Amino acid sequence: MAHLSGTDRSQLLLLPEAVDDYVGPDNPVRFIEAFVDGLDLDAVGFVRVRPKTTGRPGYDPADLLKLYIYGYLNRVRSSRRLETETHRNIEVIWLLRHLKPDFKTIADFRRDNRAAFKTVFREFVVLCRQLDLFGRELVAVDGTRIKAVNNKTRNFTRASLAKFIQDADEKLAGYMKRLDEGDANEDRTPTVGSGGGPGGGKGKLAEKIAAIQGKRDRDKEMLAELDRTGADQISLADPDARAMARMTKVGVGYNIQLAVDVRHKLIAEQAVSNQVLDLGLLAQTATAAMEALGVERIEAVADRGYFKIEDIEACESAGVTAYVPKPIRGPAVREGFFGKDVFHYEPDRDVFVCPAGAALSPRYRGKSRDNVKVDYANRDACKACALRSRCTRSFRRVSRLENEAVLDRMAARLALRPDVLDHRRNSVEHPFGTIKQWMGQGAFLMRRLENVRGEFSLTALAYNVRRAITLVGVPGLIAAARA
Repeated sequence: MAHLSGTDRSQLLLLPEAVDDYVGPDNPVRFIEAFVDGLDLDAVGFVRVRPKTTGRPGYDPADLLKLYIYGYLNRVRSSRRLETETHRNIEVIWLLRHLKPDFKTIADFRRDNRAAFKTVFREFVVLCRQLDLFGRELVAVDGTRIKAVNNKTRNFTRASLAKFIQDADEKLAGYMKRLDEGDANEDRTPTVGSGGGPGGGKGKLAEKIAAIQGKRDRDKEMLAELDRTGADQISLADPDARAMARMTKVGVGYNIQLAVDVRHKLIAEQAVSNQVLDLGLLAQTATAAMEALGVERIEAVADRGYFKIEDIEACESAGVTAYVPKPIRGPAVREGFFGKDVFHYEPDRDVFVCPAGAALSPRYRGKSRDNVKVDYANRDACKACALRSRCTRSFRRVSRLENEAVLDRMAARLALRPDVLDHRRNSVEHPFGTIKQWMGQGAFLMRRLENVRGEFSLTALAYNVRRAITLVGVPGLIAAARA
């Protein structure tokens, strides 16, 4: 029996097939078209929405936005690859109605409209709110690092530049010494020809010295630039990128912050910064998520990297109930002594009760950054304490900030809801894993912070669209977009 054979490619059809027949009702491209057509691109902030009366016609921003949403939804982010898809991909041909923009037009659109993509992301958050996909009660906040277009060998800190300059000075001193020794030997030895004698080695040394001096001068210029701007590091390929902490496994990149609603793991808010640590980013991320979800109060859970009293106090003032576990750190812990958590504070008496049962009273008052710090101690109790060897070398002091009641209230909340930390881990790790592994975004394609923010807005939008399709399906999303 013969195999199935296809249709002859040169055969003419009496009734040609329509491109629309190749795109089923459940195809995501139908929602992309409905969603973009429902946006007021002029109000959102896209450029060239209104065509000029003269000159060559340009592409409608709506069509290029549809192309980018489709691309990020299907792991195609490169402008050159998107151009290829317009020629061969039947879904893209349907979506763009046979339009075929070149890669430069596609790339320029992403750069020129970088700020508008954040608004498009928020418009989709509003759509998900209409479908009741957000719980709007608890968000999980966390950060991850994504590599920038800047190799770690093209990033320099003050310490590394100072070390390079010191090494260059030492090498130059060694080479100059060898040159002096070579000159002394030439004075004692008659010159023999001009080919392989001492002069050849002297020429190579001179070349090495010139190369080292040139690199040393460039390093000194970069160090002077850091002194002038007050920055702590400089990147040559992407000036806004920063060297991340070693534990992140990303050499030079950006810090991505997400606030994820725990109900369906949808992203409520996203932001990109070049701040190395998460410290101090909780309040602004959680507050923006609260505004995006349209609620006056919300709970936010984060890991120990966000534990900062000023940030937690700002959350409380803004209507965000924070849950952040206290990190185990401090000089006493590093030396193997009791941590501060074993000292119980009694607000009525304004004393700390130590593990041996002694009361530590306020003794010293000073300033810690913008806060007032009070040190509690009891020298007499420490002298005769049986636990002294496990607590201190001389006498123990326990510090408390004047506004530390904020942390006490949060510790009490955590004690009542220890499971809230599991909600954070189960929620916020899902989008990070999906973005990095399934969507394949281990690195950015664009340079400079504002461009990277626009690029990640498309990534977060694509993630939310994929999640929403799983939850309600394409027809449900289309109906909501057209409502």
